[in-house]
Amino acid sequence: MIIRHAVASDSSALTCLAEQTFRDTFAIGSSPSDLQQFCEKNYRSDIQLQEIKDPNMVTILVENEGKLAGFAQVRLISSKEGLSGVRQSELSRLYVSNEWQGRGVAHKLMAEVLSSVAQVKSECLWLGVWENNPRAIAFYQKYDFTIVGEHIFTVGTDPQRDLIMGLQLDD
Repeated sequence: MIIRHAVASDSSALTCLAEQTFRDTFAIGSSPSDLQQFCEKNYRSDIQLQEIKDPNMVTILVENEGKLAGFAQVRLISSKEGLSGVRQSELSRLYVSNEWQGRGVAHKLMAEVLSSVAQVKSECLWLGVWENNPRAIAFYQKYDFTIVGEHIFTVGTDPQRDLIMGLQLDD
């Protein structure tokens, strides 16, 4: 298994993985039309390419035998009101394909996420997680993230509740 940062040539494969993992996660709570609308808006190769090239974003990939198993995206500077720390980072996405869940991929991604935010001396890492995803919530709690609020995350036309979780980081 290889952990690496994405490069421009990864945009197509990342688009496929990102869309599939999003659909797998939200299929139980979203209509097919809302999922389709969200995916068409957010998961295109040109968008993934922009995110890969964005100097404020780090896209981390886990690859096995040339195939992507999971990914994470971190906004290095991203403030959320109500959280402590002047320097805040956001874990905007962390997804693992179904076939790789339970095999340590998410932990490898989180280790690299924490390393990335440490390099920019973030004081707080925050994320939004769907309230109906207990597996993800439990995963983040293992890393000492705590629920600090909520916000609305719209899938297509469906406003869904995300829990905001935060992690205070050591200097």
